[in-house]
Amino acid sequence: MIKHVVTFKFKGEAEEKTKIAKKFKEALEELPGQIPQLKSIEVGLNVNKNESWDLVLTAIADSLEDVAAYSAHPAHQAAVAIIAPYKLDRACVDYKI
Repeated sequence: MIKHVVTFKFKGEAEEKTKIAKKFKEALEELPGQIPQLKSIEVGLNVNKNESWDLVLTAIADSLEDVAAYSAHPAHQAAVAIIAPYKLDRACVDYKI
């Protein structure tokens, strides 16, 4: 199995970043019911304002191929479109569990 961990930084003022992060979180949390390759997903909003990353997601899939299928799925692409104008940075780690 693969754990897929992604962090995001968003552009804008704190209130705007929180609003977009919440909308993105809601969309991501619906994905396990829409994408068969996605076993689970957990999404967290950073409550520590002294840190620079705004959101983290942790997803579980059986393989890297399943991670790729999840990433390419139209439902995932629709979720990503929510943050496209606001995304400042993204970091990702995929590891075996």
